[in-house]
Amino acid sequence: MSEKLKVGIVGATGMVGQRFITLLQHHPYFELTALIASPRSAGKTYEEAVGSRWKLSCPMPASVRDMVVLSSADIAKIAQLVDFVFCAVDMKKDEIREMEDAYAKAEIPVVSNNSAHRWTPDVPMVVPEINPEHLAVIEHQRRRLGTRIGFVAVKPNCSIQSYVPALTPLLVYEPTEVVATTYQAISGAGKTFREWPEMIDNVIPYIGGEEEKSEQEPLRIWGHVENGTIVKATAPLITTQCIRVPVTDGHTAAVFVRFAKKPTREQILEAWRTFEGKPQKLGLPHAPQQFITYFEEDNRPQARLDRDLYGGMGVSVGRLREDSLFDYKFVGLSHNTLRGAAGGAVLIAELLYREGYLIRH
Repeated sequence: MSEKLKVGIVGATGMVGQRFITLLQHHPYFELTALIASPRSAGKTYEEAVGSRWKLSCPMPASVRDMVVLSSADIAKIAQLVDFVFCAVDMKKDEIREMEDAYAKAEIPVVSNNSAHRWTPDVPMVVPEINPEHLAVIEHQRRRLGTRIGFVAVKPNCSIQSYVPALTPLLVYEPTEVVATTYQAISGAGKTFREWPEMIDNVIPYIGGEEEKSEQEPLRIWGHVENGTIVKATAPLITTQCIRVPVTDGHTAAVFVRFAKKPTREQILEAWRTFEGKPQKLGLPHAPQQFITYFEEDNRPQARLDRDLYGGMGVSVGRLREDSLFDYKFVGLSHNTLRGAAGGAVLIAELLYREGYLIRH
């Protein structure tokens, strides 16, 4: 590749922003050229802006310590420095939508980790292995925004990636009802145990807004493109409970499913083993070699043992068995800040680049 695309991170000081930084070190397609945060961090070096709030177990990369943080409001300046941006900010949804649209209208494509645009009809919400065809709505979005290259694309909620990948290759058997309980790590709230000591030895049976996302976002991912917008699927019926548990990283899901055409256990395992998507076929840098890995052991998958599978980008499944009320039940696991957040967004950007949606200015 002759020249890398220049990329910025909006929300660079937060936990997901920090993940983006580590994932972009030595990336074959992208070069990190701008660290962007709120005006209160602007003008400081990244090390000064973050201070003691570096949340990852790996050290802050030396390459970013002395980079000067830019204000997210200085879009004109940022447009001179980047070809596109990742966005992961903690703001009100209407403020996020306004900001992401402003970047797109300034001809800065946005790959967003935020939820604000997940239900905008012509904004693709993508798991690259599952619904890459949804990227086709970008051309319609550009016409609406009046842009030549600017657009917004988003990744879905982190928790659903612990079970939606496992259900996707089973859609041929027409699942009608799904019950999923997710056990979500504290990093999903952007926290560590040092910052959130009340989570030690504790379970909190409520995460605001999470159950609605977990029940509805899979249907949008499984939907179809029609007249330049995404029409969500009408089935299966999904009900969820979302629980915060004392785990650093890794969201686990206990899933029950009923089918109109019940498969055999062997058919399910074969569907998981052979399922691959466009990222695997294209050999994208952050694509796991095996999208879904099934563990035969009764006590797997486990967050500590399996969340980092394929660099945190693989999805783990185990304990598939027939159920006395539903047809089958199983357990899924995904790394919430890698596959479910920054890593998933980087994989989307890699796909966008290879499909010609991201270009050098």
